[in-house]
Amino acid sequence: GYAGGDETKMLQRHLLGRPVRIGVGANRAATASSFFEKYGYVDPSTVSERLWVGAKGPSHFGSEEIGVAILDDGMQHWSLQRDIEIVMVNGVTLWGNCHLLPLGPLREPLIALKRADVVVIHHADLLSEKKLKDIELMVRDVKESLPIFFTTMAPSHFSDVRNFNSNKPLEALCNTIVLCVSAIGSANAFVQGIKKLGAVYVDQLEFSDHHMFQLTDYDRDPDILKHLNPFEVLVLCSQLKIISRKGITEDGFRKLLKEMLTDIPVSTLIADFIK
Repeated sequence: GYAGGDETKMLQRHLLGRPVRIGVGANRAATASSFFEKYGYVDPSTVSERLWVGAKGPSHFGSEEIGVAILDDGMQHWSLQRDIEIVMVNGVTLWGNCHLLPLGPLREPLIALKRADVVVIHHADLLSEKKLKDIELMVRDVKESLPIFFTTMAPSHFSDVRNFNSNKPLEALCNTIVLCVSAIGSANAFVQGIKKLGAVYVDQLEFSDHHMFQLTDYDRDPDILKHLNPFEVLVLCSQLKIISRKGITEDGFRKLLKEMLTDIPVSTLIADFIK
């Protein structure tokens, strides 16, 4: 996904002004090593406080040295030495048909969760309490002591596609007709979230994950635009949010990660997303 450039640009915009560097490369070890060689590295325990600062501002680092390496989709890279493994599971699609590629969506069997240090169930807000309990039981059956957190995509505002610095309130969708155009791993979760914002009718135009959009993508029925005049093209801006459940909170998640990072000489934080 990063090779396509879309996630890289999104992260650069989101992390603007923060002490973060983004590397792109199929060989994760080579990419990380090149950054360590260029910028140097430090013990993460000396900079762990900075990891939890949410506001933008001057870096507390005295240099450009790197304290923690975070890899997206890193669990599959067995050759990498890692200290922490976080497995994020899409709660809506879950394990699919439970088969491995190419017969199913899994890269490894569920027993691989034994290697994980933390499991995060995403889109938990779209699941019933019974479904959440069933997922917990499945995870605990593999590794009973595994910490489990639950997350949602919390929408904040809309931006006009022609002016990304413009902000429109979520209420802008109330009593409107919406076409959801997406090229993401879980389009259904996106559509369900839009429906919660008060639209009268919601349709969807779904493309494969990381699809590079072309003008011809919208030419399936050019006449339809005549019936939608005037219309706006908006981008939904959201952020990941940990749901408080059974005493488990976002502060608890941060505290757990901080404890895990303590006293590790050079930490590689592996985040693997099962989509």
